[in-house]
Amino acid sequence: MSVLDPELLDILVCPESRRPVAPADPGVLARVNEAAAAGTLVNRAGRSVPLPLQGLLVRDDGRVGYPVRDDIPIMLIDESIDLAAIGAGASPDSAQP
Repeated sequence: MSVLDPELLDILVCPESRRPVAPADPGVLARVNEAAAAGTLVNRAGRSVPLPLQGLLVRDDGRVGYPVRDDIPIMLIDESIDLAAIGAGASPDSAQP
């Protein structure tokens, strides 16, 4: 993933829940890009997600990711990705309330 400005990361939150987001770890990003390559990755609006994702910001509960394209976080609910639907999200035991 490209390096996003730390000051920007400090103020970004999920537009749906207002929970903080952070860069996805490389394993999560790899699983998301594998699903995109297989043609099974859709955003919450039901549209196919373009491949490859340069980066991904993950909500602190690990359930939702927001794509980063051309170093720009796409913080729109319709563009978000349900990480649990592709097996890339946090397990229920590790998710925060």
